[in-house]
Formats: sequence, structure tokens, C-alpha cells
Amino acid sequence: MHVPHLPRVRPLRTLLSALCTAALGAGLLAGAGPATATAGAPAAQAAAGSKVVGYFTEWGVYDRDYHVKNIESSGSAGELTHINYSFGNVTGGKCAMGDAYAATDRAYTAAESVDGVADTWDQPLRGNFNQLLKLKKKHPDLKILWSFGGWTWSGGFAQAAQNPEAFAQSCYDLVENSQWADVFDGIDIDWEYPNACGLTCDTSGREAFPKLMGALRAKFGQDYLVTAAITADATSGGKIDAADYAGAAQYVDWYNPMTYDFFGAWDATGPTAPHSPLTSYSGIPKEGFHTSATIAKLKGLGIPSSKLLLGLGFYGRGWTGVTQTEPGGTATGPAKGTYENGIEDYKVLKTSCPATGTVGGTAYAKCGDDWWSYDTPQTIATKMAYKNEQGLGGTFFWELSGDTANGELIKAID
Repeated sequence: MHVPHLPRVRPLRTLLSALCTAALGAGLLAGAGPATATAGAPAAQAAAGSKVVGYFTEWGVYDRDYHVKNIESSGSAGELTHINYSFGNVTGGKCAMGDAYAATDRAYTAAESVDGVADTWDQPLRGNFNQLLKLKKKHPDLKILWSFGGWTWSGGFAQAAQNPEAFAQSCYDLVENSQWADVFDGIDIDWEYPNACGLTCDTSGREAFPKLMGALRAKFGQDYLVTAAITADATSGGKIDAADYAGAAQYVDWYNPMTYDFFGAWDATGPTAPHSPLTSYSGIPKEGFHTSATIAKLKGLGIPSSKLLLGLGFYGRGWTGVTQTEPGGTATGPAKGTYENGIEDYKVLKTSCPATGTVGGTAYAKCGDDWWSYDTPQTIATKMAYKNEQGLGGTFFWELSGDTANGELIKAID
């Protein structure tokens, strides 16, 4: 899930989701298929296995005080191959701006600006978009995609699916608007969820997603990136089965399966469990709720390994009222978080509640009555070994502002 911290962005993306099934057999990790070339990819695209895609949230410039300059000052820009700028809206069957003030209007001082040059009152483009242009000048190989939808704005995809060609045209016209035509290198679709329920329920049919993605590829052509964040629900008859993700794979450069938020304090009394387990473990509350099951399901549908990226969360999830140190304890509700209870940034947790144990390939800690789980540089290293064994196309994460000021987590990605 892509975590919200303000009302205008989305609540928990997997709150209503049943996720991943079928425990991964021991032979699967050893029997990874080779990475394959990504069909239709632009020539400048990074080789399979090396993509590092980070989400930058449009609303992060407010309460979180996280700006494009922070991507540069943290050292993250040099580690990234792609940025997903989130989110654009989907309304009236068309792509639309999210927050125009943050995107194009906010004036940046010299101290806030990527290049140390202040915005002027009469320049044609300010805001995040202008700062992203400055970041690209410093890092010419960095690609930026505009991500549309998300939990809050996915309801608009139902109307978009009725006329995919008109939707694709509207997206192209917006992405390539002459005011910011050089900012974006492609489009990312975050539909939660095709032919299934998220914040609202979609009944567009199993073929709606491939038709929509096919229309986008036809309009944007091969010179642009077309990607999608997709469900991690690998249960039999679950959200992966609800839409034809395999059929749409021919149109995308890659998928971002959201392999986090398998467990959380929406189950207020527990049991406590890591929200982003890589593998199963003894006592896991729901067998198959782990990254390995998601990847196995998608690969089993015939989606090439190189078109699947490994998902990481740069945050933790936690409960309070917990008496047991190990996973599987009872709780009384969500632990207190800075922006939303039950969730906290890694940069806070690393010092406020340092990890004391690992389970299922990720970390956990009990501090007082609170119990948290999150990834650390050490557990990310384990996940990178899995990513390489499976021949996956790279790594993506939600989201940049959760990392430390010196990019501790992103620098653990390889």
C-alpha cells in the first residue's frame, strides 16, 4: 500500500484486501528463472535487475516538509533509476492534476531549491515539476513517471475503462502539456483494483485492465515508459485473479506488485506480525501472506521475471498493548504514529524502537507496550538476494520521505 498522511490521500490500501496465498516451496527460491529482456522498453532503460524506483508524494511538501531537494541532499538521487510522482487524479474518464499548487505553482527559495536558485514571480513553471527538471539536469539518466490513481482516486478508473482510448489521449495530453513537457518520461497506473474492491468496488470486467493498458501503450508508443502498481493478493480467486494481469503484461515495461502491508493494526487486537515478510514463518497468521507467494503467483501466470519489481516499504506498522516480544502477540490497538496511528517512518523507528529480531526476512521490535515491524538495511540485503535469485527486474519502494536524511535504506538496495 502507499501510505497516506493527509486526508486528501488514500487510507490503507490493503485494509480491505485479502492477500497472497500458497506458501512458497523451498525449491522455488533455488529454481529462479533467468531474467528476460523487457519487451517494448526504451533503449535507455536500465538492465533487468538494476531498476530502483522510488515514489515521491505530491503532498509530502506540506506536513512532511519533504521536497525534491531532499532527494538530492540525501544522496538518493544518485541511487534512483526512476521516480514515480504520485498522484495524478482520475476523474470524468480522464487523467487530471492532483494538487496544482504543489505541482506547478509553489515558489521555492534558493535554500529550498535543488540547484540553489530561487524561483521568480514571473517564471512559467514553479513547484515540484520545476524542481524535478532541475534534478534531471543533475542526473541526466534519471527517469520520472507520473503515477495516476491510488487508493483515493481509483474510483475514476471505472469510467476511464468505458473508453480507454479517450482516457489514454487525456493522459498523454496532460503528461506532455507544453508547460512541463520535459518533466516526465512515462506514466504509471495505480488502479486499486480492477474488477475488485478497494475504496470502491469496480465491476468493469476482467478484460478492462489489459484494454486500458493497451490503449495507453498505443498512445504513448515505445518511446515512453508505461508501468503499473498492482495488487499483491495471490489468494485463489483473489485480486490477482480478478483482472488479466498476464494479458496486460505485454503492454507494460514492468509491474510494481505491492508486497507490503500484509498485516497491520487494522486487526486491532493482533496477532502481531511483520507487514512485509519475504517468506513464510512458523506461526504466520495467514499462510501465504508474504512476498514470495505474490511473486510465485505472478510468475506462474507467465509474467516474465524481468517485468516484476520487488516492493519495499520505507516505514513500519505497529500495535500497542502488546506483552509478547515475538510475533503472534495480542494487542489493544494501533501504536501511536507521527501522521497516522499504526504506521511510522523508518527514520523515526530506527532510533525510537530499534529492531531486536527478524522473522520471515524482515525485522521487528518491542518497545514498552508497542510492537513494530519494518525493514532495515540488513533485511533489505536479504530481499535483494531473493530479487537476484528470482531474476526480478529491480526494486521499488514507498516512499522517499520515510528514509533517513542520508538515504540509509535506499543505499542498501542493489
